[in-house]
Amino acid sequence: MTPFGERLRALRAERGVSQKDMAAAIGVSAAYLSALEHGRRGAPTWTLIQKIIGYFNVIWDDAEELARLAETSHPRVKLDTSGLSPAATELANLLAETIEKLDEAELLRITASIRAALGRRS
Repeated sequence: MTPFGERLRALRAERGVSQKDMAAAIGVSAAYLSALEHGRRGAPTWTLIQKIIGYFNVIWDDAEELARLAETSHPRVKLDTSGLSPAATELANLLAETIEKLDEAELLRITASIRAALGRRS
């Protein structure tokens, strides 16, 4: 599941909306919506994000968060480290080889560490 898919599922649950009803209202198939929630489809288009925001009538801050989550919800990430340092290539390969072995707490710790190194907070 992607961060966007997780939030989308939570929004549906909070409002008691089925995938079938939501899919019909925003003009996609229930199968696509399910795949989006489960991370079997890439990040949605900006147009679809806008339809989802309108469907749930979310406030501005929540709409921004939903759009941000969509941007970070590509389940098949590809990294091109050509032209970067050997350390960058090593890090990318290490994550690719071992990410499924990390538990949720370790993933959160590593993400926080990278954000701190970038001078950002989430």
